[in-house]
Amino acid sequence: MAFSKEIMGRTLMERAMLPGPAWKVWRQSGPFLVQLREGIPAELWRRRKAGEAAVRAAVSEDVVRAVSFVSAKKGPAEPAVSPAKIEVRAVVTVRKKSKEDMKEAIVKHFDALTDRIGRNVVLQLVSTELDPKTKAPKKSREAALQDWSEKLNVKGERVQYTAMFTVDTSFGIPGAITISNKHQKEFFIESITVEGFSGGPVHFPCNSWVQSKNDHHGKRIFFSNKSYLPSETPAGLRPLREEELRNLRGDGKGVRKLSDRVYDYDVYNDLGNPDRGIDFVRPTLGGFKTPYPRRCRTGRVSTDTDVNAESRVEKPTPLYVPRDEQFEETKMNTFSTGRLKAVLHNLLPSMKASLSANNKDFNCFSDINSLYKEGLLLKVGLQDELLKKLPLPRVIQESSHDLLKFAIPKIVSKDKCAWLRDDEFARQAVAGINPVNIERLTVFPPQSKLDPEIYGPLDSALKEEHILGNLNGMSVQQAINESKLFMVDFHDAYIPFLDKINGLDGRKTYATRTIYFLTPLGTLKPIAIELTLPPGGPSFRSRRVVTSPVDATTNWIWQLAKAHVSSNDAGVHQLVNHWLRTHAAMEPFILAAHRQMSAMHPIFKLLDPHMRYTLEINALARQNLINADGVIESCFTPGRYCMEISAAAYKNFWRFDQESLPADLIRRGMAVPDPTQPYGLRLVLEDYPYAADGLMIWSAIENWVRTYVNYYYPDAGIVCNDMELQAWYTESVNVGHADLRHADWWPTLASPEDLISILSRIIWLSSAQHAALNFGQYPYGGFVPNRPPLMRRLIPEEGDPDYTNFLADPQNDQLTVSMLQFHSDHPISGSTLDAG
Repeated sequence: MAFSKEIMGRTLMERAMLPGPAWKVWRQSGPFLVQLREGIPAELWRRRKAGEAAVRAAVSEDVVRAVSFVSAKKGPAEPAVSPAKIEVRAVVTVRKKSKEDMKEAIVKHFDALTDRIGRNVVLQLVSTELDPKTKAPKKSREAALQDWSEKLNVKGERVQYTAMFTVDTSFGIPGAITISNKHQKEFFIESITVEGFSGGPVHFPCNSWVQSKNDHHGKRIFFSNKSYLPSETPAGLRPLREEELRNLRGDGKGVRKLSDRVYDYDVYNDLGNPDRGIDFVRPTLGGFKTPYPRRCRTGRVSTDTDVNAESRVEKPTPLYVPRDEQFEETKMNTFSTGRLKAVLHNLLPSMKASLSANNKDFNCFSDINSLYKEGLLLKVGLQDELLKKLPLPRVIQESSHDLLKFAIPKIVSKDKCAWLRDDEFARQAVAGINPVNIERLTVFPPQSKLDPEIYGPLDSALKEEHILGNLNGMSVQQAINESKLFMVDFHDAYIPFLDKINGLDGRKTYATRTIYFLTPLGTLKPIAIELTLPPGGPSFRSRRVVTSPVDATTNWIWQLAKAHVSSNDAGVHQLVNHWLRTHAAMEPFILAAHRQMSAMHPIFKLLDPHMRYTLEINALARQNLINADGVIESCFTPGRYCMEISAAAYKNFWRFDQESLPADLIRRGMAVPDPTQPYGLRLVLEDYPYAADGLMIWSAIENWVRTYVNYYYPDAGIVCNDMELQAWYTESVNVGHADLRHADWWPTLASPEDLISILSRIIWLSSAQHAALNFGQYPYGGFVPNRPPLMRRLIPEEGDPDYTNFLADPQNDQLTVSMLQFHSDHPISGSTLDAG
C-alpha cells in the first residue's frame, strides 16, 4: 500500500513533510510508469532493470533528479492518458525585522502555531502560456511554504523557505507567482527563485511586503525579471498584468490604510491646520489659483473648520504612502540618523535658553565658534534625559560630561575665516550648495520679468559707476561682450512677497542681485550687490547698491549685504531648486509610472531605482518640514510664505523642457552649443565645477538611456503604439501637472529620441541633480554665518537709530549678531529635506 502511494503520489501536505529531496520525473508509456533514465548512472540503471531493488537516486539541492522506480504491470498496452509530471522548487527569501515590539512578537509566534494547521503562506505558479482547453492562464496547484514554524527563531537578516510544485512538462515557463498570506502578520519578500525547469532557474525580484488576507483579500502578484512591452506580453500573463495595474490605481475613494498599495493624486491641502487657529491656515497648492504639482492622495477627512483642507497627521503617527514606498528598516535607520545630523543643529540652539547651563544668548561670533570647539554645556542632569528622548548621532555626542558639541562643517574645518572672503563667496556660486542660479549677464542694468502693472517700476538701481572701477579698465559693454560679467538674481523670486515677509515679527529681507566679474586669474569676484525693497514700502529707500568695501565700516556693510544674498540663496535653494525641482515635480511622474506601467515594462524597470523612497521622503516633508510652523518655516526668512514662493516659481519659472543640464546651462548663458567640444557644449566660465562634472554625469546617463531605449524601441512606431508608455506620460502631464498641462513647452513622446530625452531628465533630476543640491547642506550651511537662512533686520543706514552703535562696534554689536539670527529664540542653521 505504501509503495502504491509512492507511485500514485501523495497529498500536498504529505509531500511537503517528506524528508530529503522530493523532485520526481515520470513518464507514462503504455500501462507502465517508467522512470526516465537521463542522469542515472549505468550501474544503478542495470540494477533497477534487473529488479534487484527499488533504488532512490541521490538528489542535489539545485537540480532535478529522478527518484523512484516502478516495476511494470502485466496486461495489454494502453495509450498514454496524462502528460509527464515534474516537481519543481520555489526558494523564497524573506527579510526579517531586526526590531519588533511586543505585539509583533506575539503575532509572529501565533502565526508560527497556526501555520501548522493550514493558516499558512500559499504560492501558485502562473505560466506564460494559456491552457489550450480553458483558454485561461495555465496555473499550478497551490503549494505552501515549508518550515515556517521551524525557522521561527533562525538568526540572521534573511530566511529562505521552500515550496514544492508538481506541474506538467507542458506547463511552459512560469512568468508570475501569486501569494496568499493567511498569517496575521505581513512579511517582506526580497526574491523568489524557481528551480527545476529545463530552461534553468527563473528569478522573481519582489522587494515588497505581502499583506495578510485580513487586510487584502486578493492574491499578491509578482512577475519574473523578464521585461515585456505591452504588445509582447505572453498570453498567460496579460490578465495578471491588467489586474495588477487596476489594484495599484484603486478607485480614488476612501481613506487609505498604511497597508494599502494604491497610487493616486491630490493637491497640497494638508500643509496647514486651520483647527489650530488662523496662524496655521495655509493656502491649498494646486489648482487654478495657485498652480503646483500633485502629491500622493491619502484620502483623510477634512478639518473641522475648512472642508477643503485635509486633516493633519502629526508625528509619530506615520503619513500614508503606498506600502512599498515606505522605508525599509535599514533605510529608515540611515535616514533618521542622517536627518538628525542635519537638523539637530537647528533644534538645540533654539532651545539654548532652557538647555544651557549659563543661559545666555549668542552675543558674538565667538559664541557660535564655541559650539564646535567647546560644545554646549547643559544643565546638570539634562544630558541623560535628552539622550533618552533624542537618539543623537555619534557625530554630535561627545564623551565630556554634560557637553554637546557639533561636528565642524567643512567650510570652517581648515580655515575658520574662509566664509568672510569674497573669493569663497564667489566660489560657492559655482561649486557650493546651490550652483544652479548663476547666469551670464547679457543686459546692463539687469531687467525684471515681473508685471510692472502689478509690482510697479522695476528698474534696477545698478549703474555703470557702481561696477566700472572693478572691470580692469574695460567698459561695461566690453565686459558683457567678452563674457566677463555674471549675476545671481533673486529679485523676481522675492519681490512679490517682501511686504508680507517683512511684516512678520523678527524677519526682514531684501530681494537681491549680485554682480560678479571674471578676473584674469579665471576666478569670480563679487563687485556689487543690489538690495531692493518694495516701492512705496515703509522705507523711502527702496533700492540700494552696496559695492566692494574701502574701509572697516564699509567692509561690515558689505559682509551684511553678502549675508542677505546668502539668505536669499538659501531660500531659493531649498524651496525651488531642491524641493520643487527634484522632489515635488518628480512625484507625478512616479505616481503615473506605478499606475500606468506594469512592473514588467522595461521603462518601469529603468526608472524604478530612481523613484524608490521619493514618495516617503516627500510625505515626511509635508508632515514636518514644509508644513505650517514646520522646520522650513521656522528656519527660513520667508516664514509662512515659504511654500507660496515655491508655488510662484512653479508657475512662472519651472519648465520641464529646460530641466536637462545642457538646456539649463544654455538658458542661463553659462554654455553655448559647440560640436567640437566633448559634450557638444562649450562652457563660458571654464572654472565651473558643477557644470564640468555635471556634463560628464549627464552624458553617462544619456548614453545609458539611449542604449537601453534603442534596444526596446528601434523605431517610432513602437513608441507610439506602446499604450502603457503613452498613458504614463499623458497622465504625468495632464493629471500630475494639471495646472500647466496646456503649456506649449511640454515635449512630445513620439519617437525613441523623445523618450531618451524625457527619461534622461527624470533620472538626472532624481539622482545627480538632487545629490548636488542635497549633500552639501551641512558642510556649507552648518556654519550659519556662511549661509544664514533667516535674517532678522535690515542693514542700518545713516540716520537710522541703530547706525551709531553699529559704527562703534560692528562685530560685537547685538544688531549685527541678531541680523544673522544668532538669538536664543531662533535656530542656528537651515534644514534638510532628506539626508540619506
